[in-house]
Amino acid sequence: MERKPIVSHRELEVYKLAFDAAMRIFEVTKHFPKEETYSLIDQVRRASRSVCANLTEGWRKRRYEGAFIAKLNDAEGEAAETQTWIEFSVASNTWTRKPVANFIEPTTTSLASW
Repeated sequence: MERKPIVSHRELEVYKLAFDAAMRIFEVTKHFPKEETYSLIDQVRRASRSVCANLTEGWRKRRYEGAFIAKLNDAEGEAAETQTWIEFSVASNTWTRKPVANFIEPTTTSLASW
């Protein structure tokens, strides 16, 4: 079976995983305590969305290997930051382990394999 060339960042599996994770994080954090609005909620949402933004920028800069790699590294860093904020939310009993499982790990694994 012949593959069609990818024409948009939205077709990248890692982008799809990251976007799905960011949207799930957005939905879950709607139920976090209001006192976390400007700290934990804001940070985890920004970091998770930044993974997608960096993948998009990397896709646009793919002709320039150094810039492309830099953006992938940035995306991996944001995925790691997202994991850290999720760990804080679990440690503070704001988020239970069950819904957290496999939120950002597939994205980080995909990025690390590039």
